[in-house]
Amino acid sequence: MGLNIPAEDKPIQNVKELPKDIRPREKLQRCGCSHMKTYELIAILLRTGTKKRPVLQLANDLMVKYETLQSLFSLSVDELRKEIGIGLAKATELKACFCLAEKYYEELRETEIKKLSEVIIDSPEVAISIIRKFIKDYSKERFFVLCLDTKNRVIDFEVVSTGILNASLVHPRETFSTAIKMNAAKICVFHNHPSGDPQPSEEDIKITKILSEAGKILDIPLIDHIIVTRTGYLSFKEEGYI
Repeated sequence: MGLNIPAEDKPIQNVKELPKDIRPREKLQRCGCSHMKTYELIAILLRTGTKKRPVLQLANDLMVKYETLQSLFSLSVDELRKEIGIGLAKATELKACFCLAEKYYEELRETEIKKLSEVIIDSPEVAISIIRKFIKDYSKERFFVLCLDTKNRVIDFEVVSTGILNASLVHPRETFSTAIKMNAAKICVFHNHPSGDPQPSEEDIKITKILSEAGKILDIPLIDHIIVTRTGYLSFKEEGYI
């Protein structure tokens, strides 16, 4: 999420009025991406604001309004143009940047899948070593599906849901859609517990039973459901739930 600009910065009408070392372009050159706030990066793309809203405020307002980059990325050029201070040129450049980011992610994803295709998932420990590569933020609950071939090698993976899990969010339709498309022989699902406690909730058990039954009907068996935390895990198969 974008961060509000400090009150003392809001009256500034031009980036050039800022001290040179905190101007977005100079800051990026000097400090690198890891030290940049999201709205500062967007401000670099926008370049200019309006008379009433300097570019940093315009960029910050976009992040406050849409909250996540995912929401902002989903906007079309026409939708971006409706924002005050963003004309056709800026809207097109933003959309081009968003498209490049998506293509970059797809390249990384394909590279990771190629690496994983050489690994045979024959135990929860091996699955955990793969799972942890996908969980960058343990503070948010996410539900993933690994699509496997007949030898238990990964052929694809997908984030099914983000947020507090329930049976309506983790539905067989969404969980098995990628598996069907990729002609997967079986699936392994996993999610993280931000609390740090790997013990399953009643909802976790309910979801597992639903997916297990759906897998039998679709002939794409669910081989395991693994709950992972920063320091531990729980395998539904090992615990006898599957």
